[in-house]
Amino acid sequence: MTTLEGSLIDHLNLPVTDLDAAIAFHTAALAPLGIVSLLHVLPDPPSGQKAMHAFGVGAKPFFWVIEARRRVTYDDDTHLAFTATDRDVVAAFSAAAVDAGATVLRGPGVCPEYHPDYYGAFVRSPDGVNLEAVCHRAP
Repeated sequence: MTTLEGSLIDHLNLPVTDLDAAIAFHTAALAPLGIVSLLHVLPDPPSGQKAMHAFGVGAKPFFWVIEARRRVTYDDDTHLAFTATDRDVVAAFSAAAVDAGATVLRGPGVCPEYHPDYYGAFVRSPDGVNLEAVCHRAP
């Protein structure tokens, strides 16, 4: 039997209209969560690869912003949640994201409709994605 570490999702690519702006926003917003900017992959014209930038923890990238070749829009159902180690980190994520240009959808707080210890903060990124930091631990 194989043991899996962490999540069963290995990585996620998020297309963005303005790659440089998305890199700046996500660098600031994800820093309180310990998610850092890892590497930038330039486009390779022969293969048609798009420019992309990776974020992750340690040496493992798991979240990529990808240059879109056309305007990208997201509807209200596009949602991405990042795990926070504690409630203070959730609040720090919310503040950093707003400082970087996000709008508040739901400030840091308990979301009892999910479970009694669910503590999250929801913001809309400049690209229109509903981003969340969530801690599932009791205070």
